[in-house]
Amino acid sequence: MNYFSSDFTLGILGGGQLGKMLLSETRKYDIKTHVLDSSADAPSRLACNEFFQGDLNDYEAVYKFGKNVDVLTIEIENVNVDALEQLEKEGIKVYPSAESLRIIQNKGFQKKFYKKNNIPTASFETFASKEELNQAVTEGKVQFPFVWKSTRFGYDGNGVKVVRTTEDLANIADTECIAEVMIPFKNELAVIVARNPKGEIKTYPVVEMEFHPEANQVEYVICPARIANEVAEKARKVALQVADALKITGLLAVEMFQTQDDEILVNEVAPRPHNSGHYSIEASYTSQFEQHLRAILNLPLGRTDSKVAGVMVNLVGAEGYKGNVVYKNIEKIMAMDGVTPHIYGKRETRPFRKMGHVTIIDENISKARETAQKVKETILVISK
Repeated sequence: MNYFSSDFTLGILGGGQLGKMLLSETRKYDIKTHVLDSSADAPSRLACNEFFQGDLNDYEAVYKFGKNVDVLTIEIENVNVDALEQLEKEGIKVYPSAESLRIIQNKGFQKKFYKKNNIPTASFETFASKEELNQAVTEGKVQFPFVWKSTRFGYDGNGVKVVRTTEDLANIADTECIAEVMIPFKNELAVIVARNPKGEIKTYPVVEMEFHPEANQVEYVICPARIANEVAEKARKVALQVADALKITGLLAVEMFQTQDDEILVNEVAPRPHNSGHYSIEASYTSQFEQHLRAILNLPLGRTDSKVAGVMVNLVGAEGYKGNVVYKNIEKIMAMDGVTPHIYGKRETRPFRKMGHVTIIDENISKARETAQKVKETILVISK
């Protein structure tokens, strides 16, 4: 099939910043695109060929949208999987598949899938409600501290809490959830795997993630991770095991813990371009967004190693500010060597909302991390 400068149409479910960055690659190759998103102000609306407004969880909206494209992909997991299954039956290519997406959408399903496939992960229990979890704590089946996760609709730290006391337990949402044993880890790591329908598969280097202690959001992504080579190889091997078990097509970001004993445990996965791969736009031979496009179109996969060391800093809304966004001191960080800001196109900021990111590249990873700290301390995402 001729994808380039033709009538071939790629559909993208979700019009957020990931879609916007993916569209920079489709425009580079002159690939026709349709985007569906619930918001009329979605960041992707200006970069696609045709934009459609609709609920991603509505069967009819997703089905109708999918019938008018040749290949359908996602930039967010929370979409109507029943519609995707029907589209697949009618010959539309859907990547990732409805089957793998149904597993990934639900953290309880994810964890059970890891256990079934002998993929290392933290011990856990699933609960249908807050009442069930309270009963398990009362009976001593679940002990403090533990990590509470809503099985559905969590994102950017939402739907995840460390529960240390009965007071913490009282403040969690009443929803289906999992209680996970807390892991005393050395590092939080991630590996992005790319896989196309022909079975070609590649991994990106292992990255290290530093999280904000309150928001439970990634603040820094560091590539390469500052870990021993044998640990990095173990992490890549586990990531490949997950991608193979899920039979993923496209990208799979695998988030992992490195334990005190240097074991690797899978935390969770995302079947799409991911925050942990943003550094690749400037630092890699092939960005994660181009690679996702290559994978879902069954084209040869690009080179995954890095040209230079890269650190990504998330730009999130500052506490105490809500309203029309202002990027205070952006000109100061742009004067720093190797610094590239990416603004996502969201007009309104609020505390901890992802508004953009900054990539810092340098031949020396330590210098890149030092510059990233300066960037973080300099730029402020505030409101007018």
